[in-house]
Amino acid sequence: MAEFDDILARAADGGRIEAEDALRLYTDAPFHALAEAANAARERVIGDDIVTYIIDRNINYTNVCTTACKFCAFYRAPKHDEGWTHDNAEVLRRCGEAVDLGATQVMLQGGHHPEFGVEYYEELFSAVKEQYPDLVIHSIGPSEIDHMSRVSGVEVDEAIKRIKAAGLDSIAGAGAEMLPERPRKAIAPLKEPGGRWLEIMEAAHVQGLESTATMMMGTGETNAERIEHLRMIRDVQDRTGGFRSFIPWTYQPENNHLKGRTQATALEYLRLLAVARLFFHNVTHLQSSWLTVGKAAGQLSMHLGVDDLGSIMLEENVISSAGARNQSKLGELIDLIRSGDRVPAQRNTVYERMSVHWTPEDDPSDDRVRSHFSTIVADLQQKA
Repeated sequence: MAEFDDILARAADGGRIEAEDALRLYTDAPFHALAEAANAARERVIGDDIVTYIIDRNINYTNVCTTACKFCAFYRAPKHDEGWTHDNAEVLRRCGEAVDLGATQVMLQGGHHPEFGVEYYEELFSAVKEQYPDLVIHSIGPSEIDHMSRVSGVEVDEAIKRIKAAGLDSIAGAGAEMLPERPRKAIAPLKEPGGRWLEIMEAAHVQGLESTATMMMGTGETNAERIEHLRMIRDVQDRTGGFRSFIPWTYQPENNHLKGRTQATALEYLRLLAVARLFFHNVTHLQSSWLTVGKAAGQLSMHLGVDDLGSIMLEENVISSAGARNQSKLGELIDLIRSGDRVPAQRNTVYERMSVHWTPEDDPSDDRVRSHFSTIVADLQQKA
């Protein structure tokens, strides 16, 4: 234990640790000491015991995609019989439902449709903003930006400028999966390299579009590659400060080409969260994914550096297609936070606290607000 004391103390106090130190902590540090240091780092950064959540809706405008990622169960190749695209009217209808249920943001996500260039996204985002000006569009990711720029034959900087002007408020961390070259080529050989993903994020940050950063664990990457993924993100954050939060999640094994050959355990996930809190001295927020690891692990994660439990997703199709079964109601998620010895609070996209639920009497109550209020996956299951 003594060999880890200095690294843990330095990181808990906000000092910078190197990737080699982070890897040693991840693989060998005693779990309790690791958790204790991560929690101390959270207390230093956040300043209190509040854990936040958000109400949002993931709206998929198409499942048509040319990238064919091996872990994805959602996409369909162009001209596939099961391919579909929603028109703007349907997207707006779903936005309206989300607003009625208290959502403050939407995540508009879709595949790399061969015909969707910058013009498509300009029209989509401006339509949402015209009808719902207060609804935050926290959407797409570097992969879509790279794709749309190539379809339209414009530079990435130009694409970012245009979609920002059309109404995009911030960029989701979608498409990161694993950024190091070997594991990325193994699971997504047609997708842009991890370095390119980061270049596009950096270009967006320069133009004033902040974002989140994500990571998918459990597709055969090594422990060192997991830490390398963190290092690659931190290097960009050193230059831009544009990542609001880090959100790791676990690969789901159903209905995709990988077929669950490797998966991350709950313990691997929890240790990664703790190391992320200690390694990311320059990223304020850390979110855990109860949707993929389950609510029990989600509750435990609040004691390993996490200050956000993500969202009540009124709709989610991509991870659900691959087998994620965890769902929650608003009251259940609030109780999960409070019974985990934290104070629940609803936040907005930029992590401002909209409502702190200091006591149970402060808790909002609306049984309509539940994850998977509406999903394409559920609709398809009912028809089957």
